[in-house]
Amino acid sequence: MDFSWNNEQRAVREAALDFARKELGGISADFSRERWRKCVRFGVLGLPFPAAHGGTGQDIFTTVLTMEGLGAGCRDNGLLFALNAQMWSVQQPLATLGSSVQKEKYLPRLITGEIIGAHGMTEPQSGSDAYGLRTTAEKAPGGYILNGCKTLITNAPVADLAIVFANTNPQRGMWGLTALLVERGAPGFELGAPVEKMGLHGAAMGEMRLENCFVPEENRLGGEGAGARVFESSMEWERSCILACQVGAMERQLEECVQRARERRRFGQPIGNFQSVSHRIADMKVRLETARLLLYQTAWRKHQGLSAVMEAAIAKLYLSEAFATSGLDAIRTFGGEGYLTGCGVEQDLRDAIGGLLYSGTSDIQRNIIAHRLGLGGKA
Repeated sequence: MDFSWNNEQRAVREAALDFARKELGGISADFSRERWRKCVRFGVLGLPFPAAHGGTGQDIFTTVLTMEGLGAGCRDNGLLFALNAQMWSVQQPLATLGSSVQKEKYLPRLITGEIIGAHGMTEPQSGSDAYGLRTTAEKAPGGYILNGCKTLITNAPVADLAIVFANTNPQRGMWGLTALLVERGAPGFELGAPVEKMGLHGAAMGEMRLENCFVPEENRLGGEGAGARVFESSMEWERSCILACQVGAMERQLEECVQRARERRRFGQPIGNFQSVSHRIADMKVRLETARLLLYQTAWRKHQGLSAVMEAAIAKLYLSEAFATSGLDAIRTFGGEGYLTGCGVEQDLRDAIGGLLYSGTSDIQRNIIAHRLGLGGKA
């Protein structure tokens, strides 16, 4: 594995960092279409997708470096999370598993920001138990009738298109799931208002309700009963890449804490002279570099066309928990000021908590890792 970046890749990362600092500003109180459009114009959503569908065809390394740069320059972790959610759990499955008609119809519009996408898996009674969902898709002439409810769906309140997972054959368990593309405005398809949450304010989350919602057969993504394949593929990509922005955010945190430790004085000297402070910041550096290597290793495997199920789970587990731990260390370094919302330091910690939950909780990642080692029960 060679993680030495060429000049072009370094330039792309620096361009993303500069763009984020100049154009994306501070923390958002809610979802911002203006910022979303700025990211679209910069080319974020098209990074790893082919030019034929409106993308720029960047390799996975250049993509994660770009996202890293965005995370280092933008404090709006929610916006970056929402962009990643669309890229990896909506666009990626369309690009890899969609029909030629589906790709031509939806991918360019998603990449250019004409429409926004959402991934409808989680339900009120099935979060970590993803395949325990209750939404049904009954065969009907020319398509399917969907009934059910999805909850905590990223981008749902603003979505124009959703990949909805439903059960077409409950007797077959996970192999009875089917993925269907549902458009805003379809009769019986209702999108709820954004829910309030402790962090990730720049990402809109909410419910999707389906009541006798007809979806034509040509909107099926993959074959009937192939929903598990669609879901697992999108989750492997998402867990591999969605936290690249958090690596950038951890870099920003570290820089701010080093500066704070040099400038803040107590007992007649900079607080960085105190071993408890300097060691805490040293631990932040170790977490950052470890997280970065895990991210790059997973990206390398995806770039080589290799399976990265366990590597993606390890990366997602470590990166999410490292960001949360470093968020707390940053507040401790800033002291009482860091506890104030006006400082901005506390927002990273509140955003980081979401990372322990989305794309599979830390417990689920540990289950996956144990399962790949031949231990435990179901992953």
